[in-house]
Formats: sequence, C-alpha cells, structure tokens
Amino acid sequence: MRPDKRQAILRGALSVFARDGYSRASIDAIAKEAEVSTRTLYNHFADKADLFRNVIQVSAGKAAQDQIAIIERHFHKVTDLEQDLVAFGRAMGAELGNAEHFALVRQINAELGHIPAEAIEAWQETGPRKVERTLAAELEKLGFTDPRRAAVHLMLLTMTGDPSIRGTRPDEDDIVAGVRVFLHGHDVEKRHEAAT
Repeated sequence: MRPDKRQAILRGALSVFARDGYSRASIDAIAKEAEVSTRTLYNHFADKADLFRNVIQVSAGKAAQDQIAIIERHFHKVTDLEQDLVAFGRAMGAELGNAEHFALVRQINAELGHIPAEAIEAWQETGPRKVERTLAAELEKLGFTDPRRAAVHLMLLTMTGDPSIRGTRPDEDDIVAGVRVFLHGHDVEKRHEAAT
C-alpha cells in the first residue's frame, strides 16, 4: 500500500466529507476526488466509516496541533491577563483559517446522529479535548480553581462569532467582551486582590 495513495484518499475524502457530509458522501465521489479507483480506496480503508474516522482524526490532529502552538505561544509569559487573553482570542480566531476542517466540523454537528460513535469519539479525543487539556493546564498555572471548566468557557466566549451561524469568526468587540465576561465570571480580580 503506497503512502501517497493513502494521503490522496484522505485529502479527497476530507474535501467530499466537508462539502457533502457523512451521510451524503459516496465512496465513488471520494474515489473520483482522490483520483483513485474504489478498489484502491478499499485496499486502504475497510469502509466509509473507517475512512471517515481516519479523515477526522488526521484533520482534527492538524487543527489541534496549530491551536496548541497558539496556546503555548500566548501563555508562555502572561503579564496583563486581560490583554494577553484578548491577544490569544484574536490568534485563535485567525487560526480558523483551516476552512475545510471547520466545514467538516459543521457537517459533523449537523449529522451527529448519523455518524458512527467511534468516529465522534476519535474526533473529540484527537482535537477538541486535546486543545482543552492544553489550555486547562495553562490556566491552572495561572491559578484558576477549575481549569478545565475555565478552558471551555474561554474557548466558547472568544472563539465563536454569531452563535446562529456556526463557524463564523468573532470580531474584535466579541473577543474583548468574551474575555471580560470570562474574567468576571471566574472572579479573577477578587482572587488577584486576595492573593496580594
């Protein structure tokens, strides 16, 4: 099995799944997009569910790697928590540039009940949970008492734009407001005053 064929299949499948979703995507369309035969596709993947699980793991892994790099860069040295969190929110919003991955995520959210549970679990573990754990570890270093929950709150408040339109980016005002709500909700000022 040639690795270049496997990569071509994964790239083609990502395009098709991002465009058509899991239920509507066909093996024939994926093979055509990847410029391989269906026989070649089945030599690499057992079935559509296996292919989808592999696609989402690879795509989520890449997105998580990019987001973790942003977390590490922005939490390396925090001097002004509000300003640094706003800068972090801006960077994470800009990172949503991996359009195909996030189109795939929107398809997953729309089809949740029709996608094999193993694929959903693989996606969550490889992508969102990995990013959440990394962010939580950084927030714990800053003294947050429930860093996992704080990580979820920070991501929700700074990484989504109009909640009625999945996948939209937050604007500057949304990021600043999200950070302020986050800091207020986690009583950062009170904890800082108590510590000094």
